[in-house]
Amino acid sequence: MGCGNGFYSLKLSKMVGARGKVLAVDIQPEMLGLLRVRAKDAGITNIETIAGTVVQPFLPENQVDLILCVDVYHEFSHPDQMLAAMRRALTNKGMLVLVEFRTEDPKVPIKKLHKMSKKQILKEMEPNGFRLAGQFEQLPWQHMMFFQRK
Repeated sequence: MGCGNGFYSLKLSKMVGARGKVLAVDIQPEMLGLLRVRAKDAGITNIETIAGTVVQPFLPENQVDLILCVDVYHEFSHPDQMLAAMRRALTNKGMLVLVEFRTEDPKVPIKKLHKMSKKQILKEMEPNGFRLAGQFEQLPWQHMMFFQRK
């Protein structure tokens, strides 16, 4: 989600291999265009770009194993609608991974507007049908939280 010019999409495409597929969603057509050029230049053919909206990522229902949101969730203007759509897209064992800059650490050199606390993340995830399945605490500035459908 929020694939931008494809930094993570290109890396994930190699991880999933020829039999897998990366669905790269962004609301900015220019970013999707840049990603398509980068993928073509790299000879990568397993990335599908999707033009989403602020309320709908247009992901296929019950077919997505992993949704990665790196420093993007806090930007959602309609988080309830987006979470509902992402929840529908995940398979039974699918995972939503949020990576967000930590509000709890005043040393993180990012504007407060672009940070989230764990408490805030959990407050939004749980009522929207997600449960915390794990956390990775070793990133220097960010939370990395793994969620599954309840």
